[in-house]
Amino acid sequence: MSVSQQELDELRSAIRKFLQARLPDSELCHLADGHDTDSDLWSEMNAALGIHSLAIPERFGGDGADLTVMSVVFEELGRAVAPAPYFSSFVATQALLLSGDDEQCQRHLPGFAEGTSRATIAVAERDGSWDAAVISARAQCGPDGSWRITGVKNWVPDATGADAILVLGRTTAGPTLFSVDPTAEGASLEPMRVLDETRPMATLTLRDASAELVGREGAGGLLLSRLLDLTVLALCAEQVGIAERCLEISVEYAKVRTQFGRPIGSFQAVKHLCAEMLVQVEMARAATDDAVREAQEGDAGAAIAAAAAHLTCCAAAMYVAKETIQVLGGIGFTWDHPAHVYFRRAAASQLLLGGPAVSHERLLERMGI
Repeated sequence: MSVSQQELDELRSAIRKFLQARLPDSELCHLADGHDTDSDLWSEMNAALGIHSLAIPERFGGDGADLTVMSVVFEELGRAVAPAPYFSSFVATQALLLSGDDEQCQRHLPGFAEGTSRATIAVAERDGSWDAAVISARAQCGPDGSWRITGVKNWVPDATGADAILVLGRTTAGPTLFSVDPTAEGASLEPMRVLDETRPMATLTLRDASAELVGREGAGGLLLSRLLDLTVLALCAEQVGIAERCLEISVEYAKVRTQFGRPIGSFQAVKHLCAEMLVQVEMARAATDDAVREAQEGDAGAAIAAAAAHLTCCAAAMYVAKETIQVLGGIGFTWDHPAHVYFRRAAASQLLLGGPAVSHERLLERMGI
């Protein structure tokens, strides 16, 4: 699915208009109060925008959108800090596609495209790392060919309400991907207390739970490596949206807030702060655009570009969200302004795949160091 710049702009405008109406600042302020994924928003997004089917190939009932299109979608969702399970659904979709398991894709993806079902993915365990080498959940194949899995998965995004959870477990052949019904006997979910309540997390406990093999046994390590490169691109686009919106909030406030008889934006210290925030936003956008382009073209350096963009965007989103609170002053420290929601999302996103140290290691690994 190839689209023109005009079509991308129209898509961006449609998503932004919908989310601004559905999630005004007055509602954003209360998104950190603690709740599960907004199921009404999820269904309304599908009805109004039809974006659930974008990332799914046409042969499975989707639109087959490329990464450039998906980058626009995630950027707008990041701007709005939308409490919808789009990120987790995208990652689960990509995991199914990378597995090469047409039977599992045919079983799940048409429902994802229609918005009648969704899935999430469970990779991380206690330390939050998405490193296949530290996976401890164990899966065994019985005499009848059925699989059972035992283990604990932490930091499972948007697990409540998911129809399927893709679980990375370990077999005698190595890391392997499985599909688990979260309502099946032996599977239980417990909500986690997290910093960012707009992206709820859960602990998935599996006690000899029934599981279905997805793809080839032992292929989970390679699949996860490729999946991470796509996952960080979605996360980077989100973070660009977060940073850009925070910059807008800061500049708008600096123009109208007066001190000593003049707008605070006229003071050099505030000017310099906003200028540095702009630099961070532009660096993040450039890194993301480059990584998306290289991935889209199948460039040999795509994995390195994705890892570098991840580090750049994590730092940019954190910096801009933090400094926005400084520009806002007292109001920025209250629950009555959405600044804290953006800061929470930026901080949680930085830690989502294992944290900065793991991200640096991933970049070095991609560079062959």
